[in-house]
Amino acid sequence: MSGSLWPLVKLSLSRDRRSAISSTFGLAIGVASLVFFVSLGLGVGRIVREKVFPVDTSLVEVVPAQLSFGLLGGGTLDEPTVARLEALPGVKRAYKKMNVRAPAVTIYRGDFFGRPLHMGLEILAVGVEPDFIKSDLMLGDFADPGPDKPIPAIASTRLLEIYNKSFAPQRSLPQLSGQMLAGFIFPVDFNRSFVTSTNPNESAIPSQAQLVGVSDRAMLAGITIPLDAARRLNAAANKDAKTFTAVTLAATDPSQVPQLVAAVKAMGLRVDDQDRRMAENAGAAVAISTSSLALLSVLICLLAAFNIAHAFSASVRAREKELGVMRAVGASRSALFRLVLVEALLLGLLGGVIGTALALLAGYGLDVAAVRFVPEFPFKPETWFERPLWLMGGGVVLGVLAAVAGAFLPARHASRTAPVRVLAG
Repeated sequence: MSGSLWPLVKLSLSRDRRSAISSTFGLAIGVASLVFFVSLGLGVGRIVREKVFPVDTSLVEVVPAQLSFGLLGGGTLDEPTVARLEALPGVKRAYKKMNVRAPAVTIYRGDFFGRPLHMGLEILAVGVEPDFIKSDLMLGDFADPGPDKPIPAIASTRLLEIYNKSFAPQRSLPQLSGQMLAGFIFPVDFNRSFVTSTNPNESAIPSQAQLVGVSDRAMLAGITIPLDAARRLNAAANKDAKTFTAVTLAATDPSQVPQLVAAVKAMGLRVDDQDRRMAENAGAAVAISTSSLALLSVLICLLAAFNIAHAFSASVRAREKELGVMRAVGASRSALFRLVLVEALLLGLLGGVIGTALALLAGYGLDVAAVRFVPEFPFKPETWFERPLWLMGGGVVLGVLAAVAGAFLPARHASRTAPVRVLAG
């Protein structure tokens, strides 16, 4: 029987091609839907994590408590508090941050990478320690040069993306890269504002900023400058130049973060996890949508399995005499059982391969259509899909499992065919 199994399988499938094609088509649609939607969900999730809300899982942002009671600790982030934070178990390094507490504006008039530009903006500035952004530095060093020289500044990678995909096209401005921006100098007037009133007894502090790199760690809606420069500007504007706006704790390992968060809160301080929560919420929304569509795809596969069960039940009933003859000439029950299951396995394998291929083609087609017909927008990816090998293999395995599961009961019925009853007929 073993030597003649494959010819018999081929003969059985070729005799009922319509049923075989119908079963394969149902499986292919279910597998294609599952692979397509899971691949899309993985791709959108990657975009959210890496581009829209890039979050370093080993960092904890500590800010002063909104309400402080002296007896309970907390309050301002001064040098002794920073030392206590850095001494916490699991902390690799504490990076101090200080906002420039005076308002600031920039008024640019002149050539902007080959285009004339006249524009005024209200901007924010935060000072950080050089080590915090040293890996993204493209030009010079990140230190306060003093009041008469341009202040080194880092721009946000996300802000550059928003400029290139939204702001620049609307105003016919050139597309820029981090390398192009390195060295660009623009004026900044501190202690001056377009939208809020300033003390008339305090004069503006004219200065300049020179972009020296772009970074995911930079402030999104402003510029990131050396901590010493922020101290100097706050002192010149008669603002607080001693306490810090935030302290970023770098954990020795991401697994230490929950313990660090608990220790920070026990000190009466607060953890600013807004970006992390936004990333988690967006990721959860993507996961829920993907899971819902994947469940629908699994239901399609289940319907295909029921269709296979019905088709193989009808096939077994139609082939009862043939199966009875096989039993009469020496075929075992297990041989008949394997015969039906191998037929189903081949259909499932074919359906899984076709479905996975259809999902890949649909994904590539959607990527091409997005490039050609969808206008540019911030964080628009080159591909919307992730195509890991485990997902491709899982699609094929799902097709096989659905087909074999649907054919299990018909195969068992075939194995129990009684040759005497059938031949006596």
